[in-house]
Amino acid sequence: MFLVLWEFEVKPGNEERFEQVYGPGGDWDSLFRIDPNHPGTRLFRDTARIDVYLAADYWLSRKSYEEFLVLRRSEYNTLDAASEDLTLSERHIGSFETDADPINSRPTKQPNHQRRDRA
Repeated sequence: MFLVLWEFEVKPGNEERFEQVYGPGGDWDSLFRIDPNHPGTRLFRDTARIDVYLAADYWLSRKSYEEFLVLRRSEYNTLDAASEDLTLSERHIGSFETDADPINSRPTKQPNHQRRDRA
C-alpha cells in the first residue's frame, strides 16, 4: 500500500465545498478512481484548527501512483487549477509505503488493555 498525504488550509467559508471536492466521492477521488489501483481517499479535519485538513490518498503501490500521474497529468493539473481558489495553502506532507492494507484490513484480535488504577 502507498499513501500520499496532503495538508490544506482552507479559506474561510469554503469548508463545505472543499469537503465535496477533496473528500471520498469528490472530484479528486473520482479522478483517482479511474485507476483500479486507487482503493480510496480519506479526508480528515483538524479538531483544533477547523480550517486545516489532511487528505490521504491510498494506492496499491508507488509504481501505480506514479504511472497514474504520467497518464493523467493533464486532468490532474486541470483539477488542481480549478480547486486552487478553495485553499490558502497546501503542503505535501509525504508519501509512505507499507505492506499492510489500511483501507480493508481490520484487526483480528483486540489488544488486552487493562487500567492499572482499577482492581
